[in-house]
Amino acid sequence: MSKGVSELVSVETQGILFDMDGVLISSIGSVVRCWRRWAKMYGVPNADTYEVPHGMRAIEIVKSLRPDIDPQEGLQVIEDMEIEDTEDLKVLPGVKTLLEGLPPERWAIVTSATTRLLLGRLKIAGLPIPTRIISADMVERGKPDPEPYRRGAELLGFAPVDCVVVEDAPSGVGAGIAAGCRVLGVLGTHSVEELKAATWVAESLDVVEVVSGVGGLELRFLPVR
Repeated sequence: MSKGVSELVSVETQGILFDMDGVLISSIGSVVRCWRRWAKMYGVPNADTYEVPHGMRAIEIVKSLRPDIDPQEGLQVIEDMEIEDTEDLKVLPGVKTLLEGLPPERWAIVTSATTRLLLGRLKIAGLPIPTRIISADMVERGKPDPEPYRRGAELLGFAPVDCVVVEDAPSGVGAGIAAGCRVLGVLGTHSVEELKAATWVAESLDVVEVVSGVGGLELRFLPVR
């Protein structure tokens, strides 16, 4: 998939399922700082250069790094760190306007963050808090498993095929496709090539317009190809 802008695409859908970090907000600085602090605290080798696997649930990262400790204890520590570290958290382009214009019953956030971290970040960012969320502590299997996005579609009351997932990470794109949804990838944390499994890829939500009608939603955007 080579990068270049094509003609305007119009997509009809019943609901939209948004990932949070990398799609709605960016907290990559906090994530990297906190996980390196955590890794150093727990004696993980090469803690100062640890690269966080984007889109993976914290509980799974804890288990992979320190399978010998109580995972809930490790999760609590990293969660506390990330909630406190909001120094460079920012809302991504186009997000606030887009979310404020959506009917509340037609969108949800499906994230690898815990409920507590999700709510904390949305509050700091000043973004609308959806009435429907699927967080890391609400599923048995995280992305790239399809469970989170299947549950998200169910929460909205629609079939997965009638929902569009918005994702920035390959694991999330894979989860959305496996759930039976169409997926709009947005650039930022990964390249066009890394998001090639997505149905479409756009530069950001700044180029996405959503029109609400009686029968559902219409997404209009310029895809990258």
